[in-house]
Amino acid sequence: MKCEQREKVEDLLSEQAIEIIKNLEIGAYVVSPEREILFWNDKAYEITGYTSGEVIGSFCQDNLLRHVDELATELCIHGCPLLETIKDGTIRKARVYLRHKAGYRMPVKVETLPIKVNNETKGAIEFFQEDTEELNLSEELRRTREKALICPLTEIGNRRYTEQVLEDRLEEMKRMNSSLGLFFIDIDDFKHINDTYGHPIGDIVLKMVARTLVSIMRPYDFVGRWGGEEIVAIVPHVKQEELFELGERLRKLISASSIKTTQGRLGVTVSIGSTISFKEDTFDSIIDRADKMMYESKRNGKNRVTVYS
Repeated sequence: MKCEQREKVEDLLSEQAIEIIKNLEIGAYVVSPEREILFWNDKAYEITGYTSGEVIGSFCQDNLLRHVDELATELCIHGCPLLETIKDGTIRKARVYLRHKAGYRMPVKVETLPIKVNNETKGAIEFFQEDTEELNLSEELRRTREKALICPLTEIGNRRYTEQVLEDRLEEMKRMNSSLGLFFIDIDDFKHINDTYGHPIGDIVLKMVARTLVSIMRPYDFVGRWGGEEIVAIVPHVKQEELFELGERLRKLISASSIKTTQGRLGVTVSIGSTISFKEDTFDSIIDRADKMMYESKRNGKNRVTVYS
């Protein structure tokens, strides 16, 4: 810890409190009233990938972690829970998506508390931990790792596994008289990314998009790589009117992700096609509709969601 920041922390917290925070099993950091980061514990590094040396002395509003909500609103600029706690001294809880150092979005639960000296707010502390309910892959996905059904690059289901899951889920939805949503997601201008930055960067982009999608989806949803830069998401028990909103959520959170390259940060957009399942659907018919809707998004300018209606 830098000496200047250490002194500021010691003005706010006792040595015992600092030691407790340092060894917590959840992420924690302390900020000044101006939101300068004064202390960053080991668990925060483990969760985010950022070391204390990279973070201490910077400011929340520098947007290193770039917290966003489910609509991809930049919370460090608009609606920061930590800033509001500093202003009114009220404890707050929220669920946000931070940007890991590797670029992908991950859901975390945060709690912000004021630090008061003589009944005056002199700083704040934020505790955060991974939202494991969202991050856990299904038991089925974990079991199939040994059956060569996982794409080794993206660590999501491969084409064969995706086809199997879609067929199974279609039959299940028919038995339950329910419906599923199918999303075809294609990374925009992926060839240009490979040509400009090289295939290793293209691979990292694929992993970033896949990891972001897995973090967003519910435990019983499914994400698989269809081929190339195409990814499929299978979402059971949804209604037609919910598809566009969900697709927009996926699109915005992916566009809010980025990776660091020698030429600066690289962000990507995706074109999404979606359809609800119908009772008479076959595997081929629902795939065909979603694929056509994705190409419709491409034709209409990319970085958009098109839903079959």
